[in-house]
Amino acid sequence: MSNSSNPSAIILPKGFIPVMLTPFLESGDIDFPGLRALTEMYLKAGATGLFANCLSSEMYELSPEERIAITRTVIDQAAGRVPVVATGTFGGPITEQAQFVKEIFAEGVQAVIVITGLIASEDESDEIFLTRMKELMALTGDIPLGFYECPVPYKRLINSYILSELMPTGRLVYHKDTCLDSEEVSKRIAIGNDENFGLYDAYMVNAESSLRAGAAGLSCIQGNIYPELITWICNHYQDENKTLEREKVNAFFVKTMDLVHTAYPTIAKYSLQKKGLPISLFTRREVEPLTDDLKQAIDTLLTEADDLLQEIGASAVVVS
Repeated sequence: MSNSSNPSAIILPKGFIPVMLTPFLESGDIDFPGLRALTEMYLKAGATGLFANCLSSEMYELSPEERIAITRTVIDQAAGRVPVVATGTFGGPITEQAQFVKEIFAEGVQAVIVITGLIASEDESDEIFLTRMKELMALTGDIPLGFYECPVPYKRLINSYILSELMPTGRLVYHKDTCLDSEEVSKRIAIGNDENFGLYDAYMVNAESSLRAGAAGLSCIQGNIYPELITWICNHYQDENKTLEREKVNAFFVKTMDLVHTAYPTIAKYSLQKKGLPISLFTRREVEPLTDDLKQAIDTLLTEADDLLQEIGASAVVVS
């Protein structure tokens, strides 16, 4: 699936677009065979797209060359089966950010993701953000873009007003939403309703309500713990024959919310190891330690996830 400089030609698929991890060797170098195996795991689990070079990828701990390298590897491994998006803004003058947007787009992604907290600082107004976004857009031709309300360096929410100002460009095709507010999510979806805009919610407590409101899909860290359940809710959120099953899945999302955020992304790498993925637990980002108690807790969670998959008539991915 080649990229296109015509944003009107870009419509990302509905469904599960995982925020990808970066596997590392114990030496700290990128584990490229592990990254290829991870890409295959997401696809087997039903991912309809891939978000490479994101916070879960430890993007801030990667060099610019490594960011390009992991994105290129994911695109190569996906081989056109699903679209790939990747982060292209890492702070500094807008002219520098625009240059990297163009560089990463040239690798073949379908859209380049903008980190909202790196366009304007926390104490700067929405008007300043809009001015800089318009500058970035002017410097990047027709490259399709997306937003990620990333919590690092701080979470800058892109409210419905900002979206209404930028949506007429036709360039916004992806939005990883972290506002945690179902009413605001509905407003954002409505504003992009006539565009190629897709909102992908990261907050699993509101997963079903967001999908019912018209969200294109889900982009959540839980996709690195139990991706099959994320795919399942994307496929069955409107299935009235699965009401009881949906209630159980949604309850599981709520119950496990705190644990999956603990010692992340190490805990996610441990979870995927347990699935048979041949990757190490090495993490460049400084996070809390993965203690024996946490391992026991996540082991229990994974067993419960497998039992739930059986109960709803789904199956866990077999990593070969």
